[in-house]
Amino acid sequence: MKKSLITLAVTSALFISACAQTEKASEKTVNDKLEQAIAKGQPELGSFGIQLDARNLDVKPGDDFFMYASGTWYDNFEMPSDKTRYGAFSVLADRSEERVKQIIDDISKANELNAEEQLIADFYNAYMDVDAINAKGLTPIQPLLDDINNIDSVIDLTSVFGNAWLSGSISPIGGGLGFNRLDPNEYQMSIGVGGLGLPDRSYYLTDTERFQKILAAYKDNIVKTLALLDIEDAESKAEQIIALETKIAEAQWPREKRRNRDLTLNQISRAELLKEYPGFDWDTFFASSGYKVPALNVTQPEPVKDMITLINEQDLAVWKDYLTYHAISRNAGMLPEDIYALNFSFYGTVLSGQQEPRPRWKRAISQMSGTSSLGFAIGKVYVDKYFPESSKEKMAVLVENLRKALGERIDGLDWMGEETKVNAKLKLMAFRPKIGYPDEWQSFEGLSLSNNDLLGNVKSLRRFFQAQSVEREMQKTDRERWGMAPQRVNAYYNSSFNEIVFPAAILQAPFFDPNADDAVNYGAIGAVIGHEMGHGFDDQGSKSDANGIQTNWWTEEDRAAFEKKADMLAEQYSQYEPIEGNFVNGRNSLGENIGDVGGLAMAYHAYQLSLNGKEAPIIDGLTGDQRFFLAWAQVWREKRTEQSMLNQLRAGTHAPGRYRAQAPRNHDAWYEAFDVQPGDALYLAPEDRVKIW
Repeated sequence: MKKSLITLAVTSALFISACAQTEKASEKTVNDKLEQAIAKGQPELGSFGIQLDARNLDVKPGDDFFMYASGTWYDNFEMPSDKTRYGAFSVLADRSEERVKQIIDDISKANELNAEEQLIADFYNAYMDVDAINAKGLTPIQPLLDDINNIDSVIDLTSVFGNAWLSGSISPIGGGLGFNRLDPNEYQMSIGVGGLGLPDRSYYLTDTERFQKILAAYKDNIVKTLALLDIEDAESKAEQIIALETKIAEAQWPREKRRNRDLTLNQISRAELLKEYPGFDWDTFFASSGYKVPALNVTQPEPVKDMITLINEQDLAVWKDYLTYHAISRNAGMLPEDIYALNFSFYGTVLSGQQEPRPRWKRAISQMSGTSSLGFAIGKVYVDKYFPESSKEKMAVLVENLRKALGERIDGLDWMGEETKVNAKLKLMAFRPKIGYPDEWQSFEGLSLSNNDLLGNVKSLRRFFQAQSVEREMQKTDRERWGMAPQRVNAYYNSSFNEIVFPAAILQAPFFDPNADDAVNYGAIGAVIGHEMGHGFDDQGSKSDANGIQTNWWTEEDRAAFEKKADMLAEQYSQYEPIEGNFVNGRNSLGENIGDVGGLAMAYHAYQLSLNGKEAPIIDGLTGDQRFFLAWAQVWREKRTEQSMLNQLRAGTHAPGRYRAQAPRNHDAWYEAFDVQPGDALYLAPEDRVKIW
């Protein structure tokens, strides 16, 4: 799960049995079974909340806990042709989409619509009107193409870069309005480096056959896209675009360096910016965005300077070709079907291994569901229809149980001194949980959309949210705002507000089921809660205090002890090799791995507290501890295309699900629960088990 809120939303687990081959069950059948289970007070999955038939009992838990917990499912599940990854998150994401589709269908049938319902209906109808979209051709994108074509100077180029988000274009220098890390009550603009068409800088800089083939396919896609505009010498221009992006990639910091909050905190006044980063017309750049920017944070100082040099030295004609390609590519989903198909052939199939596009109605819902779209307008209805208030209440109890458990664990740490423990407990007590949905809903007053102009609607939404963002810039930060809509299957930690956030859609099986066994809920959603709490104490989140201010609240000795343990975990995960020659980046995924390992420890502690000293019952031959760890492993059940796995390894901050499921190898109780012994593949000697929180 992503901590910035970032990352990650589902079909019912009821029909993803161990031998499921395709998604054949209708949503009505799934929902009927789900409602019947709820009405009878039964868990959604199995007899107590786990799919026992998903296991492969021929695999020793100590050799591969992922395959032991989900191996029969994994071996028999056939990846749907419109997916690149499928697992527990996908199950709930599909279900969420089906429910949103029902919401939209109900709105479409209504005789009278309120203002927000009308926005939803108009956007959806415009997205689904393929004939109108095809008939317009490139006309909707022509104003942007004209702006690019009319670039006649570096000043013109700078203006187009500054307007990139509003126009749907691209820029090597970009950023957005976030929170002042030294004063979370203030908003602050951050500026960094971007501008690549491939998922990560390593796609340009790794000289292996695999990546050379990807670059060749990328070049082919650029050539064919430019040919749509009858641009001459498209092959040469494509080579120049890739050469330009390679220079951008060379200047960028590696992802693990970009995670380091000490390196990315470089606050500067507007006047100082002009002196320290000369050669770039910052006034023109910011004027295009509308922000005042009295001060800002530069997240990658040297790369920004390198980009300024590149902007001034690179031929304008190459920049114009680069912008032209990305104008089409980045807006392809709102353009005619043949353009979308061309773009999908590379970004979907070559880069991700997706064999065919998702159904258009699902693409529409995805486009509508973001926080800078109609996500909260839809979410308000979603919560009313599908989220019981009782789930929010039970989650609140679980959160407090996890808070208590972590507090006790902090008290018992043998590597942390009393001074640091006091500060850690202050931060823990200040955690603010947000569960289900916001208390204050996003207003859409003043927004109007068309029922037959898709790209126009997207532009209207961009302008609407940009105007709101510009208006907020000089105001006190709004702590009631959410970074995810309720129908999103994810959770996050916001370090600036020291808050943990759980949207409604993740509070379903296999993550949370009020009718499931306690061990299951603690091993699933309990560990997820612990994971998000853990982000406040991971290698980067631990650099902010109880008030969300980035500052050092550690003694030097305690920080050194923490870093030693973190280094051990980074090394452990860096040994995993999902694809030959391509390893998990243990340093880039360190925050998430600390969240997993620490979250499990907190959840297990809370589960033990819940037993009040009593032995957990044996259910279907499984002890409480076995059920706890199985629940965790089945949450991370997933199957991926190899291309998707490569993207995750190179560009993702999370380890793939297969390795997240193995996190229990750092916990003594797992060894006892499953009789894991020396010689088993996952066995770690006690001194090698990483125990941080």
